[in-house]
Amino acid sequence: MTGPADGSGPNAAPDAPAFDVPVAELRRRRGTKWTHYGPDVLAAWVADMDFPPAPPVIETLAEALALGDFGYGTDEEIRALAEAFSARSAARTGWAPDPDRILVLADVMQGVVLAIEAFSQPGDPIGVQTPIYPPFLRAVASTGRRLVELPVVRGPEGRFGHDPAGFEALAASGARLALLCSPHNPTGRVWHQGELHVLAELAVERDLVVVADEIHADLAYPGVSHLPFAALGPEVEARTVTVTSASKAFNLAGLRCAVAAVGSADLLRRFSARPAATRGGVGVLGVRASLAAWSRGDQWLEDVVAHLDGQRRLLGDLLADRLPQVSWTRPEATYLAWLDCRALGLEDCWRSFLDGGVALSDGRHFGADGTGHVRLNFATSPAVLTEIVDRMANAVRRAGGRPRGAPI
Repeated sequence: MTGPADGSGPNAAPDAPAFDVPVAELRRRRGTKWTHYGPDVLAAWVADMDFPPAPPVIETLAEALALGDFGYGTDEEIRALAEAFSARSAARTGWAPDPDRILVLADVMQGVVLAIEAFSQPGDPIGVQTPIYPPFLRAVASTGRRLVELPVVRGPEGRFGHDPAGFEALAASGARLALLCSPHNPTGRVWHQGELHVLAELAVERDLVVVADEIHADLAYPGVSHLPFAALGPEVEARTVTVTSASKAFNLAGLRCAVAAVGSADLLRRFSARPAATRGGVGVLGVRASLAAWSRGDQWLEDVVAHLDGQRRLLGDLLADRLPQVSWTRPEATYLAWLDCRALGLEDCWRSFLDGGVALSDGRHFGADGTGHVRLNFATSPAVLTEIVDRMANAVRRAGGRPRGAPI
């Protein structure tokens, strides 16, 4: 860290992230996170961070604003972004995707839907981890495909992992496509090599295409390392489309820029079969901001991850003190906490919390296994996180749930 946890104080470095953004300032933002639920609700739902972007990103956007430089981008900028992603991946993970097979898209889910349409037909089964980021489920349903669940379950020791029965069901279904979320949203698991090999062996054996959403890869905490699925070997890479973006780690979601690293020339041909115009263009500001983040933003990111590490520990302390009936496992990556609220005795925990002034993500949207759960975004200041949990505890009491210390 270049400064104290809140990014303030006399010894804070000039470029240290500003973590303690006042709620009044957050409410001035026009994005959906802080406007959707109104002025009396604390926002802990959609996956935006409450921190300003990295200084290189701000400088890049400020320069474009000063010049009025909002015209069409260039092929050279697109190529530079592909090369930057490849070089950064090589430095951080050892996997160097071929820049000639990296496409720049508007966002990760665009890449997922394009892959579904390229590598399957309506009615085909598709393997999807559940619970899962809700747009995955919508992508399968909206394209007329059939969901094959790969359940992510909490083991006796509290750690999330795959239910082997899910992979057996995938093999039996005849599916030719599986969607992997790595690190996993909403549980925050960073899949280790052995876990990824189970799916990789199935992919090779059954000639599966795997679409790996690795958008949270840069947000892994100390003690764990993200391993790209495509890095498991040439046969695996040749069956993998890796989709990712700077948007989550660098707080750039609204700038609409992502990449798809396609593992073979054959996959690239099939993935690119639709006319380019139907994929839409990518805004020049998103490309330039992503390039600035990936090439010059790592010190900022290091500080942010250190702050988030403190936040996930603070959340654990707050839950243990205010809501000990809530079951959770500290995430190994992401700034999202998957909270099991079923022991609180509430008919609808998400609604109770919203009525109490806290907007969380409703676990029911993440699949059937999400009933009784909520997802909490802790990428904020310690003060706001403390107020969020205090409001949740008060909401439980008002809704007639089990107060602190009550027997379960």
